[in-house]
Amino acid sequence: MKTENKNLERICPKCANADNQVNAGYNRSGTQRCLCKNCKYKYTLNGKTREYPEEIKQQAIKTYYSGVSGRGVGRLLGMSKANVYNWLKKPDKVWISRTTAQEIFEMDEMYHFIERKANSETRENIYVTSLISRAPRQIIGFTVAFDKSPERLQSIVDNSLEAQKYATDGYLGYIDLVYPGKHIRNVSNKNDTFTVEGINADLRHYIPVLARRSRCFCRSLETLEAVLAVFIDAYNKFGEAKMKYREMRNLDKNSRELPFGVVDFI
Repeated sequence: MKTENKNLERICPKCANADNQVNAGYNRSGTQRCLCKNCKYKYTLNGKTREYPEEIKQQAIKTYYSGVSGRGVGRLLGMSKANVYNWLKKPDKVWISRTTAQEIFEMDEMYHFIERKANSETRENIYVTSLISRAPRQIIGFTVAFDKSPERLQSIVDNSLEAQKYATDGYLGYIDLVYPGKHIRNVSNKNDTFTVEGINADLRHYIPVLARRSRCFCRSLETLEAVLAVFIDAYNKFGEAKMKYREMRNLDKNSRELPFGVVDFI
């Protein structure tokens, strides 16, 4: 049986008037509707919210970056995958440590797909280009685009911190860039870009849509960029904490003795 909430004060949300407020039926959920006779605006009295709790949002994000796809997270938590991707789209700037002197930056790109695999020879249609620092192990700058032109790569260098040395592979587009420090171009092996190669592997490991064998691709460039921004923010904080922990415990840089992981910083 539906009951009236006479104890609740009726104030029109449009004209802010408390007079001439009358009942106007009920919603499907049984919530009282009201009508303002002054401006003829109808509104819900003590409306019910469908917003998920903050704990559910954090659980969904951590589950996603643990290797479960957006559709899988939705099935586990009983929600739409659109909710998961909307929560990942945060406008916050990526956190970068500025307290440590930057000596060597590495730059590299990896290919991926939007919507579907293309029909070209390599079938890629977008590029994720990253500029990273070796110590601490952080992603200083990145871009997601349909090309890897020198102009786009130059914007990453110009909008990032400066370093003494910049290491890249043999891609010709890196030759035309202007670096604040010395450029090391290695065309024969990965000895100078081993850190960025490892970070690219981490991106493919932790972000489901970047997995090489995945059949799930983002529908837009903006969605993939937002997913990367959230993960990179946590990844940078993890890299800073990892370096400080090893220095405090006098551990070797290759030691895996850590009481925390990347997901703990999301």
